[in-house]
Amino acid sequence: MTAPTFQPIAPRPAPRRTQGLLAWLRLNLFGDWITSLMTVVLGGALLYLMTQFISWAIFRASWQPNFEACRIDGVGACWGVIAEKYRFILFGRYPFDAQWRPMLATVLMLGLLVVSCTRAFWHVWLGLLWAVVLLVFFGLMYGNLPGLARVETDRWGGLPLTLLLATLSMAMAFPIAVLVALGRRSQLPAIRTFCALYVELIRGVPLISVLFMASFMFPLFMPEGFTVDVLIRVLLGITLFAAAYMAEVIRGGLQAIPQGQIEAAATLGLSYWQTQRQVVLPQALALVVPSLMNNFISTFKDTSLVTIVSLYELTGALSLALNSDANWRPFMLEGYLFIALIYFVFCFAMSRYSRWVEQQLNRGRKRSIETP
Repeated sequence: MTAPTFQPIAPRPAPRRTQGLLAWLRLNLFGDWITSLMTVVLGGALLYLMTQFISWAIFRASWQPNFEACRIDGVGACWGVIAEKYRFILFGRYPFDAQWRPMLATVLMLGLLVVSCTRAFWHVWLGLLWAVVLLVFFGLMYGNLPGLARVETDRWGGLPLTLLLATLSMAMAFPIAVLVALGRRSQLPAIRTFCALYVELIRGVPLISVLFMASFMFPLFMPEGFTVDVLIRVLLGITLFAAAYMAEVIRGGLQAIPQGQIEAAATLGLSYWQTQRQVVLPQALALVVPSLMNNFISTFKDTSLVTIVSLYELTGALSLALNSDANWRPFMLEGYLFIALIYFVFCFAMSRYSRWVEQQLNRGRKRSIETP
């Protein structure tokens, strides 16, 4: 019997890289000849459209706030409409001489949001800061104070109104959503049924219907002589609508928590609310951060629908600004592009912040796993 002999394997080429830009392009855009052909055709069409858009938006654009200069043949975008109407677009029908008030209120609100998203400021006093800033915000916007004339809420509009509706509706919808999500998992049939009916009813109708009911139908059920401001009614409508969708997202996170953790907490003597607050909710909310941020972004964009109830936020203020002036009316596209840029900046910032939070949570989870 002869001893086995081993022959060396012939040299083979190095494996292709699976990381990096070239590897991503090869895998997603040039994987085979059909994909490569579609990439070339669509890329060429996109390049042509981009060059035409850049030429229209920048090189052939008119930047002067003069509508006659925008009507010359060969002129591209008329950005002069923004220079002419930006105060109307950003602040709506708010009195012109007092527009420093919504400007200051907007700066305070943006500063509050930045502080709230900064980890170094996550302290107990942050809630007090929210209360102070909101009081100052409403004081500046509404007035009726020494030195500040009264401005009714139907005159509010533009960016301050968009920020107010989006921020307050998200802040109020989140705790409601947590309670509803817990209620849908309750052992009490009455609570579970009520929460399920609320979620299914709200999710079964569009937001426009909710706003219509809050603005026009709700006052019919109020006692004679008793009225609730339309801004408050709309804010409550958006809050209840957003809470229903957030509740389903949070419920998905709750279902991902093993039942054994809840039983272990009960064994340690923790009450129901202690278990939810210290064991279940921190893990459940960490799992659904991307989905929650999707809800926040959707709620921010949904504020544009309040125009149907005569609250003129950014898009409504733009329509008022241009429809009331026949000279600038043909340049509605440039106005909507300006509004789209504002929405993009806010939504992109929220998306990036969500990604940062998710990375921080994943980093903490990895550390806890690696710790012996």
